[in-house]
Amino acid sequence: MPRDATSPILVADIGGTNARFGLIDGRAIREVRILRVADYSSLEDAASAYLSAVGLAETGAPGRPRRGAFAVAGPVTGDRVAMTNLVWQFSIGRVRDALGLVEGLAVINDFTAVALSVPRLDSSDRRQVGDGAPQPGGVIAVLGPGSGLGVSGLVPGAGGRWSALSGEGGHVTMAPISDRESAVLGQLRKSFDHVSAERVLSGPGLVNLHAALSILDGREPPALTPAQITESAVAGGNPHCVEAVEMFCAMLGTVAGNLALTLGARGGVYIAGGVVPKLGPLFTHSRFRKRFLEKGRMRDFLTPVPTYVVTHELPAFLGLAEAAGALES
Repeated sequence: MPRDATSPILVADIGGTNARFGLIDGRAIREVRILRVADYSSLEDAASAYLSAVGLAETGAPGRPRRGAFAVAGPVTGDRVAMTNLVWQFSIGRVRDALGLVEGLAVINDFTAVALSVPRLDSSDRRQVGDGAPQPGGVIAVLGPGSGLGVSGLVPGAGGRWSALSGEGGHVTMAPISDRESAVLGQLRKSFDHVSAERVLSGPGLVNLHAALSILDGREPPALTPAQITESAVAGGNPHCVEAVEMFCAMLGTVAGNLALTLGARGGVYIAGGVVPKLGPLFTHSRFRKRFLEKGRMRDFLTPVPTYVVTHELPAFLGLAEAAGALES
C-alpha cells in the first residue's frame, strides 16, 4: 500500500505512570496529551481514547494516522511486549491492526527513541558544553540520566538512516577519580553489591550521592527528592546538595568520556534525560567537560569531540518519527 504523505504519525511515549501521545507532521509535534496508564486496561484502549480526544476516532477519517511509533519502558525482542513496571502486555501486530495503522507500527525501547532523536535536533534543541565540532558522519554517543541511566550510540547507515545501539551501558562499574569519590563509592557498597554508573548518575543516584556525602561527614541525611537536591544546589543552599550535584556532573563527565572512547564517537556526545537540563548554567560551568577530557594519552583524541545537552522537551517523539520513517524501507 502506498504511503500517505499527508497522514500524521501517531507517537506515544509510555512509562510506568503516564503515557504521552501526540501526532507528528515532519518536525511539528501537535495534539500532545498525557493519559494515566492506570485509567486504561490496555494500550489499545489508551490509544483509542487519545484518538477520540483529538477527533480522530473514526477509521478512515481525514487526518487519521496510518503509521505509528511507540516507545516503551522495557526491552522489545519480538511481537509480544511486556513492559517493565507496568501490567500492560501487548502484541505489536494486534495493536497495529486495532488502531488501523495500515502502514505499520514501530515499537522500540524508550531510550532508543531518545537516541534516535539526535539526528533530528536543530541548534535550538541542544546546548553545547565546551569546545569541539562534530565530524560529519561520525558515530554519536548518547547518555540519559533520569529514573535510570540510558546509554546508547548512533551508527550512520545507508540512505541517511541511523541505527541505535541497544545495550545496558548504565550498569557498567563506576570508577572513582578522587579520594572523596572513593569514599562515597565505598559507602554505597555497604548498600549495593555492585555500584554501577546508574547508582550515582540518575535521579535516585543523586539521592544516593547526597546520602553518602552526608553520612561521611557525620550527618544524618534528610529525606530529599532528586528535585529538592537539584533546586538546593542551583540556589547554592545545602552544602551537601551542592557537593552531590557537583560530584554528579564530574562523574558524568568521566562516564561520557569512557563512552566516547569506546564508540569512537567523533560525531559528538549528547546528554539527554530529565536531570541535566534542569541544572542549566550549573552544569555548563561544572567539572563535566574537564573530566570528560581527563583520559591521559587519549586527551588529544577527545578534545575535538563536542558535548551537548539535549534541551528539546519531547526528544523521544522526534526519535519515534525517525523510527516510523524506517517503516518505509
